[in-house]
Amino acid sequence: MRTSIIRPGLIVALRSTLRGGVSYTKTTLEAEHMEGAAAVAKWETTRQIEDAQEHAAAVVARGAARSAITRVCCASSFGLLCPESKEAELSDAIDQARAIAAAHNAGARLTAVDLYVITGRVAQDDAEAARAIGAEVRELLAAMEAGITAADPDAIREAANKARALSGMLSDNAQRKVSAAIAEVRAIARQLVKQVGESGEQAAALVQDLKLDALAAARFAVLDLDDQADDTERMAPVGRAVDFEPERQMSAAPDVAPTLDLF
Repeated sequence: MRTSIIRPGLIVALRSTLRGGVSYTKTTLEAEHMEGAAAVAKWETTRQIEDAQEHAAAVVARGAARSAITRVCCASSFGLLCPESKEAELSDAIDQARAIAAAHNAGARLTAVDLYVITGRVAQDDAEAARAIGAEVRELLAAMEAGITAADPDAIREAANKARALSGMLSDNAQRKVSAAIAEVRAIARQLVKQVGESGEQAAALVQDLKLDALAAARFAVLDLDDQADDTERMAPVGRAVDFEPERQMSAAPDVAPTLDLF
């Protein structure tokens, strides 16, 4: 019997925009012309912020609204994930984020902060989610090992930070092993910082013949998910396919040029 390496939770689609108070003027310096086989054109763009102080406040409000939500989620390459145990905390964070945007908009004259949040469920036995999360964790573990091989403490820490953020969606067993791997590589990174300050050759010697037991255990904990997903797919009943007519995409209003942040 196989057990899932992920926790049940939610996937969170977050979109924020900052509208108004900024205008752009494009001036053509050279019309498009041919230079050999290439088509070349030159222009410059002038940005004008009508009220710099209000615009700066809008940027801060937008960032604070996003942070209220992202700090209770696990970041991944395919979006924000929130463990089911934090669902109530996420709901409060969304309310707080919307209140931050509304407070700015109520006192703003030229700018507006818009915030949109969509959540969907990720089941513990979701084979595709397990495969996606497991693949990303394995990539981060590989990146940590590559950083050690290259004696690069910055690369080690970057991969370790991402793995720690994603580990919140892992089962208790997998999370413990990934956390142990992170502790193991962080200790190596600290040693590397000391050694690099003294001698690059010593740093290279340090990483030779290292036994990364915790890292190997973590990799094994998230291994074989493709087979697990295939087994789940083979066991799933086959139903009649249903086709839905795709919705037509609505075009944005011509006078609005929002800045978009997905996830």
